[in-house]
Amino acid sequence: MIKSPLNYVGGKHKLLPQILPLFPKEIDTFYDLFGGGFNVGINVDAKRHIYNDKLHPVTNLLLDMYQNDISILLENIDEYIADYGLSKTNKEGYLRLRSDYNEIPEPFRPSCALYTLIAHSFNNQIRFNKKGEFNMPFGMNRSSFNPTLRKRFVEFVDKLHTLDVEFYSKDFREFNTHDFKTNDFIYIDTPYLGTVATYNENGGWTEKDERDVHEFLDRLNGKGIKFALSNVFESKGQSNDILKDWAKQYNVHYLDISYGNCNHQRKSKAPDVEVLVTNY
Repeated sequence: MIKSPLNYVGGKHKLLPQILPLFPKEIDTFYDLFGGGFNVGINVDAKRHIYNDKLHPVTNLLLDMYQNDISILLENIDEYIADYGLSKTNKEGYLRLRSDYNEIPEPFRPSCALYTLIAHSFNNQIRFNKKGEFNMPFGMNRSSFNPTLRKRFVEFVDKLHTLDVEFYSKDFREFNTHDFKTNDFIYIDTPYLGTVATYNENGGWTEKDERDVHEFLDRLNGKGIKFALSNVFESKGQSNDILKDWAKQYNVHYLDISYGNCNHQRKSKAPDVEVLVTNY
């Protein structure tokens, strides 16, 4: 399995061995409407892929990865690291690059600068404030563009170049359900309702969003279009009753998220109940 070099809370890489066998065997166009790091989409065998994410800088970053040779991408990243003296300990250099990046108008911000920031940010995570500024703190003594991350970056870009992908950055409601064909497959991995994470800030994911995505999927089902929705019935002791009630009409696949050595950290907490809801 190819792992994305973009780290998202709730990323599905560890769940791929459980999720992918549940997908249809033959897919014309695979739609990843909440694409994030593209962990799922890049590992799906389809004739064509559609990547979508509302976060424009991330979509632009993946588009640059898709359009540019790996040697050019690595050269640009290495230049930023050298110019700003980036390392696991140079907080000043990181903050200077972050400030310089944020001063550039959003449509013109260089994607490789963003990725260099991500590689040196706390837990390699991605977060923008309400002004559209990248505001993740520095990953002191932890984060860098180390050999492991470089190797993952190269493997991801190499695989990306083998796919036929179109990139979009819009709200899922802007997709017209009439445009989907019978052999298309729509995958949706929404933010989890009621959770607080870097991907679920600035207004977050509301109950209206939750119900709207369910209505969107109901329309797809009415047209005979196959879909899969990743989500959690329960997270940190909170129950998503809206999701539970809606999912009763479809097939619910319960996933094992007991990630081995992480179990000891969760003994005193209610375990998450992660599911994949499908209409086939």
